[in-house]
Amino acid sequence: MSPHVLVLGGTTEARELAAALSACPGVRVTSSLAGRVSRPGPLQGDVRVGGFGGAQGLAAWLREHEVDAVVDATHPFAEGITANAAAAAAATGIPDVVLRRPGWRPEPGDRWHAAASLSEAAALLPSLGRRVFLTTGRLGLAAFADLPELHFLVRSVEPPEPPLPAHTEVLLARGPFTVDDETALLREHRIDVLVTKDSGGAATAAKLVAARGLGLPVVVVRRPPLPEGTAAVPDVPGVLERLGLRLP
Repeated sequence: MSPHVLVLGGTTEARELAAALSACPGVRVTSSLAGRVSRPGPLQGDVRVGGFGGAQGLAAWLREHEVDAVVDATHPFAEGITANAAAAAAATGIPDVVLRRPGWRPEPGDRWHAAASLSEAAALLPSLGRRVFLTTGRLGLAAFADLPELHFLVRSVEPPEPPLPAHTEVLLARGPFTVDDETALLREHRIDVLVTKDSGGAATAAKLVAARGLGLPVVVVRRPPLPEGTAAVPDVPGVLERLGLRLP
């Protein structure tokens, strides 16, 4: 029987992995999307959309569909599904591989301030500036809602979920972005401080370079830890090696 790999997706790396797995002889791949983005990119192999109903529901799905391995290629901050995937894989006795792009690292000239959560990031802002470029996604903005004295420019792919800060301008856009464009945006909106999650990757890294060039402080929300006993691989070849698969 052909091996069946479930890819928990929604990222560029997940799309690249689905294409690589589909090219491996005899491998069946199913990509699972949470359904939070209305127009996801094209994917190789089978696709399902929606949640599983927690770790138990995912374990039942793995058994029902005779899945041989799970690859968690979700966003680095998708803490809930990562925990569920680890628990479901342990319950069913199948491998669980976590694919995570490397996080960003500060470079000379950066003025980074680390935060363990969105709430901690919000607490840092009053001492850093009044005009904030918020690029932490459309969820969790309630953490900044109690800062009426600050003005927020919020950028996300989909409209953000309320509650939002009192003074908020929303910019809907999808990366990749260029350094020149990000620099122009920061200047146009007179941004004092940038807030971002450490999502890693090149698609949205230009804002960090732009902030460095303008001497702006950046609040970087650290990634949540992986479940105990779980180790991540940084790229698609690492996943294929972990699963014992090779491209033709």
